[in-house]
Amino acid sequence: MRLPTIGFNRRMYTAVDHQWMRQALAEANKSLYLSNPNPRVGCVIVKDALVIGCGHTQKVGGPHAEVCALVDARTQGFDVAGSTIYVTLEPCNHTGRTPPCVDALIAAQPAKVVVAMSDPNPLVAGKGLERLKAAGIEVRCGLMEKDARLLNQGFISRMTRGLPWVRMKIAASLDGKTALPNGHSQWITGALARADGHHWRAQACAIVTGVGTVKEDNPSLNVREVATERQPWKIIIDSKLETPLDAKLFQDTNLSKVILVCAELNTPEKRATAAIFEARGIEVIAMPNPQGKVDLPSLFAYLAQKRELNEIHVEAGFKLNGSLIREGCVDELLLYYAPFFMGEGIGMANISLPSLEQRQNWQIIDQQLFGADLRIRLLQSSK
Repeated sequence: MRLPTIGFNRRMYTAVDHQWMRQALAEANKSLYLSNPNPRVGCVIVKDALVIGCGHTQKVGGPHAEVCALVDARTQGFDVAGSTIYVTLEPCNHTGRTPPCVDALIAAQPAKVVVAMSDPNPLVAGKGLERLKAAGIEVRCGLMEKDARLLNQGFISRMTRGLPWVRMKIAASLDGKTALPNGHSQWITGALARADGHHWRAQACAIVTGVGTVKEDNPSLNVREVATERQPWKIIIDSKLETPLDAKLFQDTNLSKVILVCAELNTPEKRATAAIFEARGIEVIAMPNPQGKVDLPSLFAYLAQKRELNEIHVEAGFKLNGSLIREGCVDELLLYYAPFFMGEGIGMANISLPSLEQRQNWQIIDQQLFGADLRIRLLQSSK
């Protein structure tokens, strides 16, 4: 998912430039649980070797990082004119939920703007940098781009592929079992690993599970172990509309942020069931594939293109896990291994290969201990 070059000369950056951009990236991290569906952006304003303002993108509809940093500087009594502004993503040049950030920057008259990466949004895509340059402001782009991109994999994916970044979390024993034969799975991993799982939930736009998991585990599917102002959407894959009305996931959330995805609404019984959910404010959509199941690739395209969802966090059972992996819907795996053998039990994913040539290969990008449990992060080798 490389972005096109935009014609700006990437001159050598100094150690001081890296220092300030690292601070801007630290600001962007403050938006990790906050800014969806907007990208996570941080901004630092420097003048006479002093940070005079900083900010990060707020909740959707709120100010972007650049405006927050400008307000911060002015609140402290600083004049931004002649400063250098470090920002982790190209300032926007269009009116969306907020006015264009380039207008605010041009009005502030900085001497230079240093940007980590250009914006993949076709409405921006270099136009913001061109506006700044046309206003007589020195513009440099590309400093610590890799770090900035990692912060916004979901946003980049949505803008360049029309798909969200899908991350699947699985907790298993050393021999790859996720539950006992009777379905019991609480708890395989320890408290630290579960808290890390909530960190990934919190940064997602939505949590996806299947009706089987709802029936078996009755999860809440909310963020509890980390502090967040925003709870993700809840999306249940339920081909036959069998989700219990008293499921816990309905009890502690804004029901307008719950979607039930079924295969068909082609009988009076199914339409009546859908009407019951909809009367409670729960959306029901039908998205069938030729086999009479939910069309998973089409669903994720819909979630990105129509609902502006950047990152999807999957916590499901082995059947849905297998379907998602087989159909190429998963970009990243979060595997948590607990240090014991289960023996008989339910596996990670319902996959059966006719030959090894048809396997999907994954690349380990990170591994970390959380107490006694090992977390391994993997990307599809083609990503």
